[in-house]
Amino acid sequence: MKTVYQRKHPKANTGLAEELLRHEEIAIPMLQLFQDTQGALDDFIHVLGRACVEMVLQASAQQVAGPRHQGKPGSGIQWHGSQPGVVPLAGQKIRVQKPRLRRKGSGKGAEVPIPAYEAMQGSPSLRERLAAVLLRGVSTRHYAEVVPAMAESCGLSRSSVSREFAQACEAALCKLCERRFDEVDLLIIYIDGVRFGAQHVIGAVGVDREGKKHVLGLAQGATENAVVVTGLLQELVERGVRPERRRLFVIDGSKALRAGIDAVFGPGNPVQRCRNHKQENVAAYLPKELGAQVRLVMRAAWRLPEKEGLARLCAQAEWLKREYPSAAASLLEGLEETFTVNRLGLPGSLRRCLGTTNLVESPISGVRLRTGRVTRWRDGAMALRWAAAAYLETEKHFRRIMGHKQLWMLAAVLNDEPSAMSAAVGRIEMPGLEAPIEEVIAA
Repeated sequence: MKTVYQRKHPKANTGLAEELLRHEEIAIPMLQLFQDTQGALDDFIHVLGRACVEMVLQASAQQVAGPRHQGKPGSGIQWHGSQPGVVPLAGQKIRVQKPRLRRKGSGKGAEVPIPAYEAMQGSPSLRERLAAVLLRGVSTRHYAEVVPAMAESCGLSRSSVSREFAQACEAALCKLCERRFDEVDLLIIYIDGVRFGAQHVIGAVGVDREGKKHVLGLAQGATENAVVVTGLLQELVERGVRPERRRLFVIDGSKALRAGIDAVFGPGNPVQRCRNHKQENVAAYLPKELGAQVRLVMRAAWRLPEKEGLARLCAQAEWLKREYPSAAASLLEGLEETFTVNRLGLPGSLRRCLGTTNLVESPISGVRLRTGRVTRWRDGAMALRWAAAAYLETEKHFRRIMGHKQLWMLAAVLNDEPSAMSAAVGRIEMPGLEAPIEEVIAA
């Protein structure tokens, strides 16, 4: 008969309750105990759960070695006393006494495993629940306050929780690195980095034709490292992201990111520089009030058609060059790539979504939320594991992007030949206009 070690069976639970009601000599003392003793119910459930597990282990051992008997042992598998063990049960580790079986003789193969115990050890439920709790901001130092029993009785010390969580994060990283995208038509790829103490991790998030977001991959390193960026993009190609398909890339303006995209996917792909990063970079060179005014000018210019908006910002750069040459240089650097979504002729709803790296910044915020309690990052491998687990946990709450119903327009533009668009990139003539900020804002 096939043995099933874990199964939800409502009829069995109901039968046990009816049996207890028929034996009042058992049920009434239990009821009185629960009413008089605080916490007795939790203790009873814990003890009963351990007793049930040990009963299952005894039954499983009996199926392997037969019933216990007195006298001279047989020549096959023999009962050999018992030994302590640990099994996961309802998110806890329960200490049990498990029977021990051995074959006659000695050596490496003499110990006989108990099928039920092996099956219980292979259950990933405890590890998954530990990861879920820790990713919600509970430190290993205070984990004992979350579980319904003390860490000592459950076998959940800080070190064991850390080990379990490290294994869960390692599994999450492997799962992420093994994802395939052969059947996913990705139209947009966002790339941005996140810091964990002194460690840097680059993350890539893609958007398909239906507007659904996918965590594509992670790499340990900074966005300014061209080798790391190129390695991440090459890994995406190996996992099914077709390099011949034209896509829109949204980045923060790093030259290493731009170089990596050209090296792996070719120079024919449109690249949108994040407008939020551009505003912050320019404002960093200006006094506070003037920086706020320049932000207004930049946001107004990005609402205009490409040619007119570029002219406005070039005029603004000429005006800034008199007293703030560094701000003017920052404004002009890569300025044409901040108008890529305008050049593609996309509707306003898509331009608002695709003009910045907010779409990838949102998952990064979720990652920071789930890793904020960590105060010591030992190495890059630890940061990469945590980032993978946090990204996958955040991905569960992803929704389709704003303007997803208009993504067919982006797909149509990307399917066109890139010659006209590529020819337009980089041809910016500096108009000899000099206008104060007030006039630009009024215009």
